[in-house]
Amino acid sequence: MAKETFVDHLAEVPLFSACSKKDLQQVARRAEDIRVDTGKVLVSEGAAGAEFFVIIDGNAKVTRHGQEVATLGPGDFFGDLALLDRAPRNATITASTPMELVVLGQREFAALIDEVPGFAHKLLAGLARRLRAYDAQAVQ
Repeated sequence: MAKETFVDHLAEVPLFSACSKKDLQQVARRAEDIRVDTGKVLVSEGAAGAEFFVIIDGNAKVTRHGQEVATLGPGDFFGDLALLDRAPRNATITASTPMELVVLGQREFAALIDEVPGFAHKLLAGLARRLRAYDAQAVQ
C-alpha cells in the first residue's frame, strides 16, 4: 500500500515532474518502506545527505540552527536533491509522531539512472522546472 501512495506522491515532487507513471513505479520498486518512532532524527543539519524521503503517515518537525521552522506531514517529502549530490543537509528533521516513510537511497537511484534509458533526461527537465520556479520566486 505504501508503494502505491509513494508513486502518487512522487508525481508531485518537482524533480520527478517529467517522469511517466511507469518511471515512477520503477523508482518505487527501488525504495524501502520504513517505520520510525517519535523522536527519531531522520536527517541532521550539516550531515551529508544520501536519501530521499516521502512521508506516508505521521508528522515531523523541521529545525534550522535549533529553531523550528516547519512541520511536515503525509505527502510531504525531503532530501530529493540528496539523490543527486551529497551536499550537507540544510535542516534537521525529527519525527514528532510515529511515522511511516518511503526512503530511496542515492545508490539505488544511481542504478536506476544507469539502467533506464532516457530517465536522466526526464530528471534534468524536472530539475530545470524547479530552478525556474525558484528563480521566479526570487524575482518577485
